[in-house]
Amino acid sequence: MYQINRYEKRITKLEAKRFTELGFTERSDLQEWLAHNPEALGEPLLIIQKEFDGFDDTRERLDLLALDKNRNLVVIENKLDDSGRDVVWQALKYASYCSSLTKSQVINIYQGYLERYCNGGDATSNLCDFLEVADLDEVVLNKGNDQRLIMVAAAFRKEVTSTALWLMSHGIRVQCFRVTPYQFGEQLFLNIDQVIPTPEASELMIGMNAKEADEKNTEFELQSRHKIRLAFWEEALEAMKASPTQ
Repeated sequence: MYQINRYEKRITKLEAKRFTELGFTERSDLQEWLAHNPEALGEPLLIIQKEFDGFDDTRERLDLLALDKNRNLVVIENKLDDSGRDVVWQALKYASYCSSLTKSQVINIYQGYLERYCNGGDATSNLCDFLEVADLDEVVLNKGNDQRLIMVAAAFRKEVTSTALWLMSHGIRVQCFRVTPYQFGEQLFLNIDQVIPTPEASELMIGMNAKEADEKNTEFELQSRHKIRLAFWEEALEAMKASPTQ
């Protein structure tokens, strides 16, 4: 990354740093930046809880829990200078835990977040504003197994990226964002890049997944029609055999 000096017609390279080198921490800094500016991850997201630990029989905590415009829950796991080996496993566990959350539970979780971190507010009203609906009565939140995973780190290990790509090939929405801090004198900057999938590839994969789903539905429908026809003719033949000959 470079700083532009428009008057001298020069660019100056900014110095890439490590978060730990600058004294930043995962929970107090990176997590807070994203909690207050989730759009930095490339889309409108509504943070509904942080350090969420509302799982039965476990003390595990997920970093950030969000809702997207398609009403899906988004699990956001943050790491600092290294993703570690277990970030995918952590995110998958949290997504599986969240898959059973009902609409009323999601609303209550968000209400608790507002009261603890945002000086109060009405969760239902905020959700309606975010989702651009008049009320939540007929809105389905956290449908089926459509939970999404977002992993954020300064660097991703090969085993993490390989697993993320494999999960994507099986229809699971996974995104990896590389975050890099830069320093120029006393000024600090943060660059956020989506590395898996790239934005262009993401749009392509969404289209391919939709096409694949349509093809599977068509194939299932054809198979169902074939079975119905087969059952009809089997019953017709049995009826003809049982009827007296003329």
